[in-house]
Amino acid sequence: MTGPGWRGWRAATEAALYGPDGFYRRPEGPAGHFRTSVHASPLFARAVAGLLCRVDEALGRPDRLDFVDMAAGRGELVTGVLAALPAGTAARTRACAVEIATRPVGLDPRVEWRAGLPEAVTGLLFANEWLDNVPVEVAQTDASGVPRRVLVRADGTERLGEPVTGAEAAWLARWWPLPAEEGLRAEIGLPRDAAWASAVSRVERGLAVAVDYAHTVDARPPFGTLTGFREGRGTVPVPDGSCDITAHVALDACALPGGRVLTQRAALHALGITGARPPLALASQDPAAYVRALTSAGEAAELTAAGGLGDFGWLVQPVGIADPLAQASPPGL
Repeated sequence: MTGPGWRGWRAATEAALYGPDGFYRRPEGPAGHFRTSVHASPLFARAVAGLLCRVDEALGRPDRLDFVDMAAGRGELVTGVLAALPAGTAARTRACAVEIATRPVGLDPRVEWRAGLPEAVTGLLFANEWLDNVPVEVAQTDASGVPRRVLVRADGTERLGEPVTGAEAAWLARWWPLPAEEGLRAEIGLPRDAAWASAVSRVERGLAVAVDYAHTVDARPPFGTLTGFREGRGTVPVPDGSCDITAHVALDACALPGGRVLTQRAALHALGITGARPPLALASQDPAAYVRALTSAGEAAELTAAGGLGDFGWLVQPVGIADPLAQASPPGL
């Protein structure tokens, strides 16, 4: 029994983010509180459009090509991808945005807006910063070194609950082993593993990609990563609907057979987004073009920066096709 007002972080986060008055129901959307790669530069959508074109080629250019924007926010990515596609490819593309919030006013009418994934996908399913908002339980070692579930109230007050057992204990032992030292924390990623497997199961042929803050088993943070965001700033995670609640993703645990984890830097470099400065000679030959190229290079540098967006993880999961990013090297996160 958890007692009055106490519940695990998974249930508390679910209500705080997705309940009737939850954070993701708010009209300003995610962009009002934090900046993702989608908001940083239109180059990101162009890169995703380029990836969709590679998937299209690998599929043999089918009559209908699916693009699914999972956790679509206010439709910024799907809008940018459609705008960046060649006209012929765009005409064959069925664009679908999956999001619990209501459809934004003025969204491109070609975009299907829905609360759940389509039954079957032939093309690219792209989940940008979705898995970090799939709620998980938090474990913390007690004075004896035993991992216990962390319980929380709506005001953010915590206490330790029952020991972690069963499938959750097995997951910790395999993917986030905690030394027998008091106060160490971990986020139990089982719900994310299941959510990703369910999403990939909808892809009949094509590619599924999850992009997120991530870590791997050889470098798990000893005190976990649970945090909050409000109005562009990190804050204490309080499950009352006033802030985003997020935790980095163990993408290596989510990966299904054939999947692999890259950094965003490696993935975008493979898609031609490098951040290289334009040649100085262009400044005298075409000053306006030089300024445009310099701006683009700056945006690309932000998207691929070490210590920043470039360190995001990309979990790349081909289904029935060769990996379109096969030439991208998989440096550690």
